[in-house]
Amino acid sequence: MPSPTSNTTPTILAVGAAGHFASLVVPELTKRGAKVRGLIQHPEQSCQVIKNGAAEVAIGDLTDRASLDAALKGVDSVFYISPAAMTNEVEISKSVVDAAKQAGVRRFVFSSLIHPIIGAMVHHIDKAPIEEAILASDMEFTFLHPAMFFQNFTADQLTDIAKRGVFSQPWSIKTCFSRVDYRDVAEVAAIALMEDRLNYGTFELCAENHLTGKDVAALMGEVLGTKIEALKANADETADTSKDTGNEQQTSPMQSMFDWYDHHGLVGNSLILRAILGREPRTLRTYFEELSKKL
Repeated sequence: MPSPTSNTTPTILAVGAAGHFASLVVPELTKRGAKVRGLIQHPEQSCQVIKNGAAEVAIGDLTDRASLDAALKGVDSVFYISPAAMTNEVEISKSVVDAAKQAGVRRFVFSSLIHPIIGAMVHHIDKAPIEEAILASDMEFTFLHPAMFFQNFTADQLTDIAKRGVFSQPWSIKTCFSRVDYRDVAEVAAIALMEDRLNYGTFELCAENHLTGKDVAALMGEVLGTKIEALKANADETADTSKDTGNEQQTSPMQSMFDWYDHHGLVGNSLILRAILGREPRTLRTYFEELSKKL
């Protein structure tokens, strides 16, 4: 099978190509000359995926092995990010890895999360067995460990924050977080899929600065030209925080995440992202400035 860096144009499967994040990887790949096949679940998403630069579209479901096998036929490399809030994430993702291996895929790039060893947060620790399955597959691999995404903030949210003058989150406004623009992550993913220099690597991807909720509110205020107050919201209003189990209460995954954020935050280092891109990563200020133009 041709290497992704050979003279033969590689066919790369972007899983979930219509999603918020995999859709950002597609144009980064096409600008580098890749032939992208976008795996989507709904046919009506096809036009947007083609518009983003995909040469082909495959309709399928990650739980349907036959459709997954069809999507992987003739594929050199795979970009994979687990769908948000997917139930049975580990088993489904391991099935994707197995299908890729059986299809003869050479390279697998997995967009995981920063610090996937944190057992207190299910959506983090569940990434570890997926990475293990990729390692055991003997495919070439790259693991991306991005911090919180800038894209978790939307123009609609910023509009609401500007109207109310309040930025709230269901954890402490004093703990620090690293964040990253997923467009930068998408560029790293494309490099990993099209070049050899990131092969067999695990890369923490963070923009500059560790910001508290107060810092984020202040930054929003500077961009919007108004005072924004930072408040800790009631977690009970944000998620189903507990489940009754007889006489005991079991903390939900969402509440466990809030508890970790409340006490520890989630921080990383920007050096790796800067080194890979060969430039400064995008900043949260610039991202807010972009959003403010849509208000």
